[in-house]
Amino acid sequence: MSQPTRPQPESAGREPTPRDPGATAAPRRTRRRIWPWVVSGVAVVLVAALGLAGWYAYSLNRSLSDNIRRDNSLPTAGPGRPSADPTATGALNFVLLGSDSRNPDDAGEGRSDSIMVVHLDKARNKAYIVSFPRDMWVSIPGHGKAKINAAYSAGGASLTVSTLEGLLDTRMDHVVQIDFEGFIALTDGLGGVTVDNKHAFTSHGFTYPKGEITIKGKEALWFVRERHSLPGGDLDRAANQRKVIKAIVAKGLSTEVISDPGRFTSFIAGVAQHVTVDQSLSDEQIRSLALSLRLDSKSIELLQAPISGYATIEGQSVDVVDEAKLKELATAIRKDTMDAYVKKYPQG
Repeated sequence: MSQPTRPQPESAGREPTPRDPGATAAPRRTRRRIWPWVVSGVAVVLVAALGLAGWYAYSLNRSLSDNIRRDNSLPTAGPGRPSADPTATGALNFVLLGSDSRNPDDAGEGRSDSIMVVHLDKARNKAYIVSFPRDMWVSIPGHGKAKINAAYSAGGASLTVSTLEGLLDTRMDHVVQIDFEGFIALTDGLGGVTVDNKHAFTSHGFTYPKGEITIKGKEALWFVRERHSLPGGDLDRAANQRKVIKAIVAKGLSTEVISDPGRFTSFIAGVAQHVTVDQSLSDEQIRSLALSLRLDSKSIELLQAPISGYATIEGQSVDVVDEAKLKELATAIRKDTMDAYVKKYPQG
């Protein structure tokens, strides 16, 4: 007689369920234990990144606050100043002055050896540096006709800005003054800047061969100051000044420098030590503007304010303004259409 078959458990012959001992529950518990650590790790990385970004922003602002100077270099607001053109909203116009003195109280003593208007387009990916030869014969508000650099001697940066605004019928947004010692510091801090020298010349013991040269320190200083050894005199000197400004900006705002927080902060601090800006230009605006710029050597255009020739007026050798072309330049700056102007006048 056969023995009765013992009933088998219901689980026999089946794959263990997640509730069975030795099934997949343990690995899932392991994943549950790991997941909080992953989240915590990502959070730590994000906090660290935000902390570094905050430190970077703080360092940049501190490098400005501790070094930069401000003065009342913009003209007093009033009906005499041109209003900002609504079609050019977002573009910025800076007056860049290179003088013998950084002290804002020295108006009437220092001289403006370089006068430039720097136009930044709305997209911040193009810059146009327009220099105004110091012998340009222009109207200086309250002083009649004179060479443009006389405006600085008569009324400092504020009168120079008023003169440019009257000449261009265009509002200038900010003013940056840099002394010649600043040129030395900036080029030294960048390890030198490379420019294309059009005319070979010597000045104060330095030799500048024709072609691509790298200059810094006092060598850079006399490169931008010399005019008597150049065939075009003051016009060639202004061209050399534009070249050095372009080289400094392109190198200082290059990806190589901006991507290195320590190096970029050092560059900004170096610039700040040798400039005076108008009261309305805050540290935060400067930092934001510097980080928003997308400039390289190909996106910086160098121009000269147009002149039609030379003359002797009141016993002075002067540069005569090309009125028609200057009007076109003024419109291009005001309406942020400088690209079209450069295409029409590729030689400036």
